Amino acid sequence: MVRIPEGAAPDIKNKSFRLTAEVEIPEGGAQGMLVTQGGRFSGYGLYLLAGRPVFHYNLAGVARYQVAGNDQLPAGQHTIVVDFKYDGGGIGKGGIATLTVDGRKAGEGRIERTLPFRISLDETLDIGEDTGTPVSEDYVEQMPFKFTGTLKQVVINIGQEKLNSKDTRAVEEARNLCETARQ
Repeated sequence: MVRIPEGAAPDIKNKSFRLTAEVEIPEGGAQGMLVTQGGRFSGYGLYLLAGRPVFHYNLAGVARYQVAGNDQLPAGQHTIVVDFKYDGGGIGKGGIATLTVDGRKAGEGRIERTLPFRISLDETLDIGEDTGTPVSEDYVEQMPFKFTGTLKQVVINIGQEKLNSKDTRAVEEARNLCETARQ
């Protein structure tokens, strides 16, 4: 699935979330995008680069955070998970991203701040390739960076927002401004 607009995509902002990709890696390895939303100016992506799992979070081009596994995935079936635990306590806060492969920790890193209101005005959620601009410069020369293995499924689980009424109003006002700007 590709080109899913942000309004129809799971809302990962201001909360914990989990991305799970079930893949089959052929002999000789695989690479490519598993799931991405956004692009060069903000967003996230979970992909394989030279056979290694990578989670990249682009905070509006101001900061970029990356958690990557050290090892290439061998041929066979694998489950790749990014589990992001949001700090809470307001909008755009940070959290810890833990990358696991087949239930074993492959990497972990802190994302200091997150996108509070909108991931992108014109980029979309893509599964199995990146149809817009690249969320990371890692694969800019390989666009649309289609996954070269078999992508069996991607599941996006979202946690509950834990915002107070003031933060909820700020998010709603920002959504309204974005919608007005799009018109």
